[in-house]
Amino acid sequence: MPKRVLQGTVVSDKNDKTVVVLVERRFAHPLLKKTVRRTKRYKAHDEENVCKVGDIVLIQESRPISKDKTWVVVNEAQAQQG
Repeated sequence: MPKRVLQGTVVSDKNDKTVVVLVERRFAHPLLKKTVRRTKRYKAHDEENVCKVGDIVLIQESRPISKDKTWVVVNEAQAQQG
């Protein structure tokens, strides 16, 4: 089964080897048919501490690294191109 990959913006890099990524999803409201934006914050593992606030990154599902960290930063450069 393939691992999910999400794109989001880094909103915090204060923790060691961890970044908080804000991911926004858009969908049509089932009744009103209006586009709705929902955001969620994911904690992702950043081994080299290279991500800074404001960076657009790709995160990928992984095994649990800590209590609430189950995502890994894939590659910051790929998100800029795509």
